[in-house]
Amino acid sequence: MQNDPLQKIIAFHADNKRMPSYSEMAELFGFKSKNAVYRLVQKLLDSGSVAKDSLGRLVPTNMFSEIPMLGSVKAGLPSPTDEVLDDTVDLNDLLIRKRGETYLMTVDGDSMIDAHIADGDLVIAERTNHARDGQIVIANVDDEFTMKYFRQDKKNPDRVWLEPANKNFENIYPENGMEIVAVVRGVVRKYK
Repeated sequence: MQNDPLQKIIAFHADNKRMPSYSEMAELFGFKSKNAVYRLVQKLLDSGSVAKDSLGRLVPTNMFSEIPMLGSVKAGLPSPTDEVLDDTVDLNDLLIRKRGETYLMTVDGDSMIDAHIADGDLVIAERTNHARDGQIVIANVDDEFTMKYFRQDKKNPDRVWLEPANKNFENIYPENGMEIVAVVRGVVRKYK
């Protein structure tokens, strides 16, 4: 896999945030001529591994954001396993439902720590102006933004409040109003 030309192009794209030129590809693959690069690019185009834009420039396809899925791992007692490629997963497809309505936000604070959302994490938020009881939301409460569980009284649906996921914080009951801005769809935590 290390010598796979597509993997080298994907790695180049990840490092440089652009596709390599034909000269750069010749160097990447150890080719002496651009003609050899051209033939390889044609194979990649035919297989759908790369594409061309309206100006004829190479552009990445969905393969560039796919990550190999190797199965499951035990979180209990260790057990033997084989590293078998089950499939590939595109994290965008997995985490993002409505691309144009989705954004990332950095978490500041620990009021949602018991929901496994920690200070410094990134949350994937999808814009919406409504939520269901129990969803984690980004809300504007009395002109201040916060992230909490949305709660709604089952007997009186007009009675709503926000609930933290940390016993050191209190529920927030809006005095002048509350507007749902987004629903949290996922959390990203990067380990060092």
